[in-house]
Amino acid sequence: MTTIQQLLDHKGQQIWSVGPDASVYEALALMAERQIGALPVIDETGMIGLISERDYARNVVLKGISSHATCVRDIMTQRVVCAHPDQTLEEAMALMTEKRVRHLPVITENELVGLVSIGDLIKSIVSEHKFIIEQLEHYISSG
Repeated sequence: MTTIQQLLDHKGQQIWSVGPDASVYEALALMAERQIGALPVIDETGMIGLISERDYARNVVLKGISSHATCVRDIMTQRVVCAHPDQTLEEAMALMTEKRVRHLPVITENELVGLVSIGDLIKSIVSEHKFIIEQLEHYISSG
């Protein structure tokens, strides 16, 4: 079974982040530029939260608040569900489903080493299953 570390090795471990005092607008602009749906919020102590498009929709748009005048710290998710590099993709997907989250920061020894999305997991699992099916078809047709 594929682990999160293997997915990160393939995907790359580039982590885009934002500070807690950045405006929500700045965070959204970075997410749009990088075509990502969430950013870890990092200060001098490490990761203190996560801001996602969902946080924006629920805490800015629906409340009629200005994204230019609101700091990331005011709308970020503070209790962040995290994964470990040695977890399998299936375990990570089960965790995401149970906790109803779409992004998992990957932490090892209290250090942020990556971020995976539900899309990353699905893409990898589908690719793995496709490979297995092709191998089985080859085995059957060779027999």
